Amino acid sequence: MTRLTPVQVSALSGVVAIAAGYEHSLALKSDGTIWAWGANWAGQLGDGTSTDRLTPVRVSGLAGVSTIAAGYNHSLAFKPDGTVWAWGDNWVGQLGDGTTTSRTVPVQVSGLGGVIAIAANASDSLAVKADGTVWAWGYNRYGQLGDGTFTNRSTPVQVTGLAGASTIAVGYYYSLALKADGTVWAWGQNSAGQDVCDSSPCTSTPMQVSGLTGVTAIAAGGGHNLALKTDGTLWAWGGNGNGQLGDGTTEVRVDPVPVASLSSVTALAAGDSHSLAVQTTGATVPSPTPIGTPTLGAGTTSSFAKPPAPASARPARP
Repeated sequence: MTRLTPVQVSALSGVVAIAAGYEHSLALKSDGTIWAWGANWAGQLGDGTSTDRLTPVRVSGLAGVSTIAAGYNHSLAFKPDGTVWAWGDNWVGQLGDGTTTSRTVPVQVSGLGGVIAIAANASDSLAVKADGTVWAWGYNRYGQLGDGTFTNRSTPVQVTGLAGASTIAVGYYYSLALKADGTVWAWGQNSAGQDVCDSSPCTSTPMQVSGLTGVTAIAAGGGHNLALKTDGTLWAWGGNGNGQLGDGTTEVRVDPVPVASLSSVTALAAGDSHSLAVQTTGATVPSPTPIGTPTLGAGTTSSFAKPPAPASARPARP
């Protein structure tokens, strides 16, 4: 039953983190256990079955978890020992266990340790290691794994030429990384509407987002991005058909522009075509001068229209 106002999730308490996938939800409890509910056709709930759940069930065999992430139909977790675990859909290797076999219980991502952050996209996964390197696996048609190829990977590969990363975010077929020096880097699909990268501007290695420094946090939506700077201002770029960049227009933006009338921001989030921010004051920021375009923010131009997920990434429910 659809709900128009919030309802409490049944029999769930002590939660310290949450994550939402396409049709499933995850909750991390203070005791390090993970609980999941929703669609489960690919095993994305991790309870050893493919049965949909209307109330939370515990993810099987996994404890001591510190962080969770949810992709389209797969889930990720990492432990304080730096290992990463994955379960659910695996049609292009997004579980990172060297196979393309879906899993109904968590499996360890192969050859990956020392991880401090994770992120999950439609059908790919990323991790940041303590040494500042970024690793990726899964779907790579648009170069979103950043290894210089457009080849799908079933085990982690290092993102080429990127060091000093502290945070990652994933959008629709592209990836972002925030470095410790406050710069933002991007790779993958830089325009939507085309089906292959030989007819659209894609990059399979990271490039720096133009004119953006002093960043402390990032978020990626369906085809737009947000960056929070040390001065509390919020900047946005990419698709803007629904005003998700908050600059008073519906023009796509090539380079980051300040979100109008918003400052002292403390938290941010990006949805498919909308954005959210928490601020502590009502101070204003001058509205930007319109410019124009896509998701990587490197000053290139193209039209923006969100691409559909590959048919094989969203198979019919059994």
